[in-house]
Amino acid sequence: MFSMAGLFWGLPYFFIALALESFSTPSIVFARTFLGALVLIPYAAITGSLKPALKAWPYVVLFAAIEMVGPWYLITEAEKHISSGLAGLLIATVPFFAVAILAIFLKDRKALRPRSLTGMVIGFTGVFVLVGIDSFLGAVNPLFVMMVVLAAVGYSIAPIIANRKLNHVPSAGVIGISMAFVSLVYSPFALPVIGAELSDATVRSITALVVLGLICSALAFVIFFMLIQEVGPVKATLITYVNTAVALSLGIVFLNEPITVGLAVGLPLIALGLYLAGGTERKRKIPEGVA
Repeated sequence: MFSMAGLFWGLPYFFIALALESFSTPSIVFARTFLGALVLIPYAAITGSLKPALKAWPYVVLFAAIEMVGPWYLITEAEKHISSGLAGLLIATVPFFAVAILAIFLKDRKALRPRSLTGMVIGFTGVFVLVGIDSFLGAVNPLFVMMVVLAAVGYSIAPIIANRKLNHVPSAGVIGISMAFVSLVYSPFALPVIGAELSDATVRSITALVVLGLICSALAFVIFFMLIQEVGPVKATLITYVNTAVALSLGIVFLNEPITVGLAVGLPLIALGLYLAGGTERKRKIPEGVA
């Protein structure tokens, strides 16, 4: 399950880079959420998942805002200036933030284990080293790095909300309504321009949009919710092990993205930090039949 989820969550950075060749950031976020909602809402209605999600709409909207409205704009906009592989790597900080949130705000004593704290320190050191070296060498702008790190904060909070407030709600309904909400938020910014962008778009950019909506959004979220229910929100974020490898590999092989000095030095530290930060949370009991 981890490998499958990591694969699907490692793909978006590559396809965002392809979509950006023809589309603006609001259009990309709108299109991927609109397509995802187009598939998931009918499915949720047929399977009876829609009504429970509508009853829990305040938390569904909160989840959508923290998981998609902000992060998907930040990541997509940042990828205009940084590589897709680096974006995927920076999202690897999600488990560190998740551990910090559980420890500081939710008073989870298990998150305070020395192993976890050591992993956080080493992981964040890797990020600072990577950004510091590449900023000094002129290979990256720290502003766009911080945009992705801020998205990672959202990614760390949203699964906790889903696990604690939406664990009784079928995932198809939650995700479908979330994506419909996000597409509505971005429609005023996307609809005036997306027609012109489509008329000039390349086939691979259009294909990238479709893949982002159907595979990297709708299907990826269904799998991720299953993982949250199985292992809990913090362990679920450890898909960034696979996520990072997929994003870096696709960027280097297909987009000719460089392996910078900062990346070479910082990546091993981040990987070690992820390893040490893992295994900190007990599995939360989820009612049977929730999917």
